[in-house]
Amino acid sequence: MNTMTYHYPQKMGRIILHGFEEVIGKSGVESVLYLASLENSNWSRPSAHDERAFSFEEISKLHQSLEQAYGPRGGRGLALRAGRACFKYGIKEYGSMLGLTEMAFRLLPIATKLHTGARVFSDLFNKHSDQRVRIEETDESILWHIERCPLCWERTADEPVCHLAVGLLQEALYWLSGGKVFNVEETACHARGDACCTIAIQKIPLT
Repeated sequence: MNTMTYHYPQKMGRIILHGFEEVIGKSGVESVLYLASLENSNWSRPSAHDERAFSFEEISKLHQSLEQAYGPRGGRGLALRAGRACFKYGIKEYGSMLGLTEMAFRLLPIATKLHTGARVFSDLFNKHSDQRVRIEETDESILWHIERCPLCWERTADEPVCHLAVGLLQEALYWLSGGKVFNVEETACHARGDACCTIAIQKIPLT
């Protein structure tokens, strides 16, 4: 077991809860918090502050509680949808700070926006949370390596489980490209015993 404690800021925790609430409703969020034993914690009243208050252990429990409440298949689908919703709330919170909502960026070619967006998003997590993301690019793909991942923290599983991160990146790509859909797949996961969580993004859109 990892003895180090890592955190997300309250603002990011609040975004996660907004995403959950959009998908499963307020009562669903209350049930998931109860299953994760977080109903009386800061998670029940998150603020928009940058204080790093939500531990990776708690985030992992919250993510896993979706599967407990709705089953593995249902939990996976809901986590993907919640991840997509999280991006919408996240871009409202961080978009102007990152420079991604400026017209000059929006007019760049898709390939440039994908390259720049991946770097900017990874810097957001690396600078404002204890999550660590490393970007690798090949001719065909952008590889989003999460070297310190809150979603599967201290979990063990037979297959990748960081579905919320996949949904987040799906929506980020849809937004960056002006409505195109890309193949996004988690190919490696700490929970499965891999060295890091890796999400592969194909550079050529499906539509």
